[in-house]
Amino acid sequence: MRIAFVSANRERLPDPVLPLGLLAVRRATPPGHETALWDLCFERRPLEALAERLDDWQPDLVAIGLRNLQNADYTGTADNIRYYRELVAAVRAHSAAPILLGGAGYSVLPGPLLETLGADHGIAGEGEAIFPVYVEALQAGDLDRVPGLWRLSGGVARQNPGTAPFLDMRQLPTPDYAGVDPRYFVHGAAGSVQTSRGCPLRCSYCTYPIIEGRLSRRRAPAQVVDDLEALRETWPEVDHVFVVDSVFTLPPRHARAVCDEMIARGWSVPWTCYGNPLGFDGRLAERMAAAGCAGIEIGSDSGDDGVLAAQRKGFTAARIREMSRTCRAAGLKDCHTFVLGLEGDTPDTVRRTLDFIDDMEPFAAILMMYVDDAEGLDPERAARRARLRDAIREGIAEACRAHPTWIAPQLGIHFDLRLFRILRKMGFRGPLWQHIHHLPPLPPFAGIGGDAHRTPVG
Repeated sequence: MRIAFVSANRERLPDPVLPLGLLAVRRATPPGHETALWDLCFERRPLEALAERLDDWQPDLVAIGLRNLQNADYTGTADNIRYYRELVAAVRAHSAAPILLGGAGYSVLPGPLLETLGADHGIAGEGEAIFPVYVEALQAGDLDRVPGLWRLSGGVARQNPGTAPFLDMRQLPTPDYAGVDPRYFVHGAAGSVQTSRGCPLRCSYCTYPIIEGRLSRRRAPAQVVDDLEALRETWPEVDHVFVVDSVFTLPPRHARAVCDEMIARGWSVPWTCYGNPLGFDGRLAERMAAAGCAGIEIGSDSGDDGVLAAQRKGFTAARIREMSRTCRAAGLKDCHTFVLGLEGDTPDTVRRTLDFIDDMEPFAAILMMYVDDAEGLDPERAARRARLRDAIREGIAEACRAHPTWIAPQLGIHFDLRLFRILRKMGFRGPLWQHIHHLPPLPPFAGIGGDAHRTPVG
């Protein structure tokens, strides 16, 4: 069979992101099949580019990876869902091959998305273990034996009985880095690596457990550094790496072991990861710094203990403050993401959070207004949630005026293509929040009121 893997992601803010999952699934394809990777990230006319490749190559299966439902600036899901629908329609117009959906974005709402987009099949969750089973079943004409497969019949999505097994992370294949579009590195993207999957935390709004499960499954530290070295061998241009684990710092023992392996093998490229206040201490911070960690993105969410409890975060505002101090002592840059408008949030709790950030003085802070993935499929819910966001928007805008290192993507505050290009021209690499202190004096609302900060998806 000829299998076309289509990376649908078009977001390039703040940087383009390597399609790491799709690369790993492609590597897991059973022997005897011909595969191609079609990455639409940098195509000026993605639908036309896809149509040309379909006409030229005529695949027997089109597997589309949907990385995101949200736009990168969290302004909503409607744009991406429209674009994905057009993508599926383009495949239908130029190919009779079945269309399979997968990826993190698809896994959040597999049934509704299959119906809305009009594809044939969908794999929710991890694809590396179940994709080979699906390919063999498709060839044999016996899709009933693929556990958990979503199938569209008469416009209605139905799921096969059973549950697809989670992958033994020791069997995670090294991604096929040779297939990566070189424009990722021209545009400043970091390399990517994964050390574990699964998140045991219970944050009420988070989709990671849906995608990866709640059981933390870890790779051997030697495998992780093997992947890093393979990435650098294929692409020497890589000068920063992002660890894409949902929370690299949990469990701390695994994080320390990975750092120890990096140190032992002389890994020298700076890296960034996601972190959590739970279990974080000076010992781990010092080990991460010694292994080349440049910064941590921390999902703090709120500075109000009541909101944190409602979201089942498992920590208090005091623990957030302590983690910030610990990072600072070890020389690690800390960027805290706060999600405003969650369940339990009011204009008063939002104000307390803004005051908390001001007092804590982290290296950087990202202020998001909560938009859930279902809003793009439910206009009534979207309107109700939009009214709450309007009520807190003014408070965010006012607070950011006094804080040049606070970033508000939905408002375009320090989240603008022009600002990012300035930083890249100045030679800065890696996550751009780490260099926000170097921005020249610019109007703080460079992107508000227009689309200068947005990257078109279709």
